[in-house]
Amino acid sequence: MAIRIVLAEDQAMVRGALTALLRLEKDFAIVGEAGDGRAALQLVMDLRPDIVLTDIEMALMSGLDLAQAIKTKGLSTRVVIVTTFGRVGYLRRALEHNVCGYLLKDAPSEQLANAIRKVAAGGRFIDPELAVAGWGDDDPLTDRERQVLALAGDGKSSVEIAKIIHLSEGTVRNYLSEAIGKLGAANRVEAARIARQKGWL
Repeated sequence: MAIRIVLAEDQAMVRGALTALLRLEKDFAIVGEAGDGRAALQLVMDLRPDIVLTDIEMALMSGLDLAQAIKTKGLSTRVVIVTTFGRVGYLRRALEHNVCGYLLKDAPSEQLANAIRKVAAGGRFIDPELAVAGWGDDDPLTDRERQVLALAGDGKSSVEIAKIIHLSEGTVRNYLSEAIGKLGAANRVEAARIARQKGWL
């Protein structure tokens, strides 16, 4: 029986290339394609594929949020991430979100096919180089600190952040101060830059 796959990728050219590549494998069936995470989640709920192959950075819902939603809804679809982000922080967050496969887009096509088969059979596949690097720095940020810092890094003021996430301005400043201190940064902009470089945002 073919492994049923939903493909989620916001870049149409990359999505088309991945689809063409995977269709060369006789035991794979691409049953749906989505250009954003929210559409991908709807396809997963409607089609119940074996695998959803997704990027991390996408509109409306990231690949990590998609994985979390699949887990929360108790769906059996297993998540494989294929991304350009070879950062340990992303890998760790992916594993926390119940992702079963994590590969980089420059990986050989045979590696991707083998990873999909392994994950579909109940296993896990992590890019070998990232798996070794995964013993590096731990993410010191809490979920709320990460949320506030990401908004600050996008140029939002404390007042704007407070309105967006329904907290007091003082509480927002406290979260920012904690994050800045943990990262040894001079200010919120530098803290956001450091966190993004490490894949923590």
